Amino acid sequence: MSGLEHNYPVFSFIAIFILGLLFGSFFNVVILRLPAEQSFWGGRSHCMKCGKRIAWYHNLPILSFIWLRGKCAECGEKISHQYWMVELATGLLFVWVYLNTGLTVNFVGYTVFSSLLLVISVIDLHHRIIPDELSLGGMVAGFVFSFLWTETSWVHSLVGILLGGGVFLAVALFYEKVAGREGLGGGDVKLLAMIGAWLGFQSILLVILISSAVGSVVGVVYMIWKKGDLKSAIPFGPFLALGAMICAFFGKGLQYLLYPSIP
Repeated sequence: MSGLEHNYPVFSFIAIFILGLLFGSFFNVVILRLPAEQSFWGGRSHCMKCGKRIAWYHNLPILSFIWLRGKCAECGEKISHQYWMVELATGLLFVWVYLNTGLTVNFVGYTVFSSLLLVISVIDLHHRIIPDELSLGGMVAGFVFSFLWTETSWVHSLVGILLGGGVFLAVALFYEKVAGREGLGGGDVKLLAMIGAWLGFQSILLVILISSAVGSVVGVVYMIWKKGDLKSAIPFGPFLALGAMICAFFGKGLQYLLYPSIP
């Protein structure tokens, strides 16, 4: 992603932020329903405890959570903080991308990519799964976008898919053979292939380095805090997503250091 090169009126940032909040509200529906294999295209939102439908004015991003003091208007059941956090994170992501790209095809590409990573991370944290609809669908979308923008060529995207998926698949098979149990899941393999599709094969090493470093530190701290073992550690998907975010938004210089001869 390019640097901060654009100057825009304040109202445009507000509009983009609101757009991000609305998408974030929809992402919460996806996060809730996709792991349960429920359709997220139809059906009104409802309280998970009392089953009452949520009125539209009680479903406004962030504002309704504050107005209702984090509780269902009908039964008083506490509403998860995840809802406003996902909405806020999506709004800020949209603004950050807009600040760097303006209203271009790159804006669409980066918002789709970062949104996929956000939704995948939350689902993986809650359910320890990465739905194929997101990883494989995102991989296809990344390859398609390689024909629409200048960030990644289709050749780099295709090699990124093969290298990203191949590296983790080899590591997963090797670990399973040596340890006798599954280490990296198939979802992580598909996620790295998706990341390669969007960012190209140049990003794979950098994403692995960042995610492994952060994941190792956080995992050790978490296991000490929870007094658990490797089986109780945080899933690796969110760390891959974080590494991809850092690589997408700040990693061009580092990529050139790793691969100085690759354009």
